[in-house]
Amino acid sequence: MITKTHTLCIFSDDVIPLVSLYRLRRFCSIIKNLDMKKTTTIMNNTSTWSIAFLLLLVCSFNALAQAPAFDMKIEQLTSGKKHHFFGYIGQCKTIPWNGTNQYILGMEIERIDRMPKPKDAAEIFIIDTHDNNKIIYLDKTHAWNPQQGTMFYWNPLAPDTQFFFNDRDVKTGKVFTVLYDIKEKKRIKEYRFDDTPIGNGGVAADGSIYMGLNYGRLARLRLVTGYPEALDWSKDEIAPKNDGIFVVDVKTGKKRLLVSYYQLEQKIKEKKPDMVHTGFFINHTLLNRDANRVYFFARSGWSGDRGTPTNEHNNVPFSINIDGTNLAMHDQHIGGHPEWDEGNIMIGSDRNKDKSKQRQILYNVDAQQIIGQIGSTEMFPKPEGDVSLSPDGNWFANGYSQGTSNYYAVYRRSDGAFARSAGIDKGKYSGDIRIDPAPRWNRTDDAILVPGIDKNGTRQMFVIRISEKQ
Repeated sequence: MITKTHTLCIFSDDVIPLVSLYRLRRFCSIIKNLDMKKTTTIMNNTSTWSIAFLLLLVCSFNALAQAPAFDMKIEQLTSGKKHHFFGYIGQCKTIPWNGTNQYILGMEIERIDRMPKPKDAAEIFIIDTHDNNKIIYLDKTHAWNPQQGTMFYWNPLAPDTQFFFNDRDVKTGKVFTVLYDIKEKKRIKEYRFDDTPIGNGGVAADGSIYMGLNYGRLARLRLVTGYPEALDWSKDEIAPKNDGIFVVDVKTGKKRLLVSYYQLEQKIKEKKPDMVHTGFFINHTLLNRDANRVYFFARSGWSGDRGTPTNEHNNVPFSINIDGTNLAMHDQHIGGHPEWDEGNIMIGSDRNKDKSKQRQILYNVDAQQIIGQIGSTEMFPKPEGDVSLSPDGNWFANGYSQGTSNYYAVYRRSDGAFARSAGIDKGKYSGDIRIDPAPRWNRTDDAILVPGIDKNGTRQMFVIRISEKQ
């Protein structure tokens, strides 16, 4: 539907778009699904031909956008007998490159055919792109998994040299977060909380805070997102009051509980008073670009006798302000891996039961309404795939699986230009050890880091470089 940010002015037989072609194309996607009862337009002496001209103009832009205006070239960064990968997309502005775009973070592991055991350490390294992609080993971690890695994130307050990752004490099983400096070649801070051992679940884009999660609980209730055998201090309660999403101040190291599992359970019971489950957990604590709100999923019934009368399957979207106000439960689900756009808008999927008609939608978190879409169903055949918005907000990437390959559909929002990559082998790994597409942009909005399988069967790091078509 048309909102304040999607208004078109038509005056005296002249069509005058308020903003760029990007906005005009967004209007096109919105008008296709227009709710006429809720639409507000600004018109004055509008004639039929001016509307026809507008539609013709938009259709012409759409036709021109079908021809790729840029190239996508795939390069392999790492190789060898061991496996190398970065990890997760699920933090706002997840950028594997450091502030100078010279170094790329990565991990080296021995095997990918099973979930890691506590003693299975992953070597942490950086790739020097100015020195023939030389690998420089820095440290190691015992807190990682094949999907998320170790929640790498370059420190926004010192992006040239500092980054976050998770680790654990092998003896106690307690998870903690590390801040490492590549110039000093050492850990400069460890965020340890003995009473509630939490790891990073999402760093703020301004570097002020990070979200803390109990990865032991995650491993118990949804293995793929946790660290096997990590200490779970709230295991005896299905909706504890002392566990949930924590906020950690990066400078002071102090933590506070933002929202508890108990609060979330009570909120859900307002609509499902007879709900029965065996334990809630939280996935995808995604801070927005302004670092003042987090969107996440409260889930249950993902392990054991899932979806049974005694263990209901719940997958409930929530949002909350970072100061703890405005806890909101959302009826509209927008897919498992959404992404923040600017302001209060998110990018996701409308989850149409007919998968051929699913759209890559724009969702207003405040209004809890779908307000438009990106591209078309032909461009994005699987809008619920792994999605990522470039740092400047102009480039959108959707990574999706087809057979044993991952593909990447890339859309330039300023003019609607579009291209699709060749397939990159992801092997036959599935379930907890699957290789998700996970596209992650660099800082100059012209390259994406992705995973893939080398010819020798090892998991390696690849980059898709984007350049103007010659």
